Amino acid sequence: MPSLRSRALSAALVAVGRRRRFASAEAVRARVAQSARRPASHLPPRSLGRVADISRTFVGAWPVYDVSPRVGEPGAQVLYVHGGGFVNELVRPHWSLIRTLVTRARARVVVPAYVLAPRGTADRTVPVAADLLSGLIAGGGAGGTVLIGDSAGAGLALAAAQRLRDRTGDQPSRIVLISPWLDVTMSHPDQAVIEAGDPMLARSGLLEAGRLYAGTLAADDPRVSPLHGSFAGLAPLTVFTGTRDLLTTDSRELLRRARAAGTEVEFHEEAGMPHGYPLMPVPEGRAARERIVELTRSAAG
Repeated sequence: MPSLRSRALSAALVAVGRRRRFASAEAVRARVAQSARRPASHLPPRSLGRVADISRTFVGAWPVYDVSPRVGEPGAQVLYVHGGGFVNELVRPHWSLIRTLVTRARARVVVPAYVLAPRGTADRTVPVAADLLSGLIAGGGAGGTVLIGDSAGAGLALAAAQRLRDRTGDQPSRIVLISPWLDVTMSHPDQAVIEAGDPMLARSGLLEAGRLYAGTLAADDPRVSPLHGSFAGLAPLTVFTGTRDLLTTDSRELLRRARAAGTEVEFHEEAGMPHGYPLMPVPEGRAARERIVELTRSAAG
């Protein structure tokens, strides 16, 4: 049974019309057009600078933030790939999780503000993300590297891990996927039923966002939809999803396919939880964040 606070939050999401962002293809195109006229900021909040050292470099056109504990050496490093349907920038809940990883897990967190769709398409984005991951693993020192992504960012993260495996065989210590969007075809038959109770997402809008991200690639190309790629030889996976998340079908399919390929999967499916619940200020979200902190600390060893 979901907590009272989480039920109240889901009701609030419905009341404020959060689902309108992905309600239709037209809504997504309007969002993209607005972002082209007035790009949203991806800058970290000022409060983060009071507890962490923050620097920024550029990898091609990507601003990449490096966030580390102010005191002492970090025990592990994290590549964090943010969500937003491939068309939205980093927002405060993403930075809140980054703050938790720095202050609680004592991790160095590398955060790419990757180019959004339609300019940033999978054929351009996945190789750069794989290069970032490769560089972190190669320069990791004594601590391990944890790859974390949420929503669309989880799909990009998994595609990058698959590409790196195919290229060099290298993998991070662990891959953590939060409410992952892994198949932009939106073709799973169970999604129609789940969609009715999802307070945040709708298939028509996601189909359009996925189309923009795919560019000239097919929607089921593994670079676009890593659910259609191979799961053999990947790092151990940890997955968080909720039963009121339209994309929970992707997580369930990942569990089946990854275990069939012999890849270790730690799977958390929370009853009644919406998309992205581990980033939310609810008891279930706090428990998920505690587990992510534990996994990141374990990589330091």
